[in-house]
Amino acid sequence: MTTRLPFFLMAVLSGLVALGSWRFLGLGFDLSFPGFEDHLEARRMVFALHVTLAPVALVAGVLQFMPKLRARRPVLHRWTGRLYALCVLVSGVAGFWLGLFAPGGWVPGLGFMILAVLWIGTTAKAVYHARRREFAQHRVWMIRSFALTLAGVTLRIYLAGYMLNGVSYVDASPVLAWICWVPNALIAEWWLARDRRHPAVPTGR
Repeated sequence: MTTRLPFFLMAVLSGLVALGSWRFLGLGFDLSFPGFEDHLEARRMVFALHVTLAPVALVAGVLQFMPKLRARRPVLHRWTGRLYALCVLVSGVAGFWLGLFAPGGWVPGLGFMILAVLWIGTTAKAVYHARRREFAQHRVWMIRSFALTLAGVTLRIYLAGYMLNGVSYVDASPVLAWICWVPNALIAEWWLARDRRHPAVPTGR
């Protein structure tokens, strides 16, 4: 998972998306998220939890895949893992609730709700195996979990392409809600299948 160039790109993009997501700290929610007036009017707290904690999960997730951190700072690795899991739980529940009222209708709503369920479920499995000290399985489920966390990155990449072609988020959302995470999940499964014969068991716990 930590092949240098892919990991570097993943880390940089995750950091940039996290910083961009927190733009509301300076601009406020209304200016930062045009097109989400319904959420901001009726579900501001839930929306705030989602857009605040999902970027934390991105950053904490990147740290989880740093082998030197696991080996040299096992306590820090465990605590960032706990922070990651907590952020996924809260942001995932918030994301599911927001999906019920997604702009664009039930097609994007269903996509985002399935994402939320799988995100929480894969993370819960990763935590379960970590607590049982089954680190090979923990690694497998963390890869699956973080592939879904990266939906926050891939969504923005695809959205940028749509917007450059004059398509709004609402109009693009029936497709975005699915392509932001389904390819990620498939790539993770391909990676795991390739790696299955020689799993890299994390050390330094």
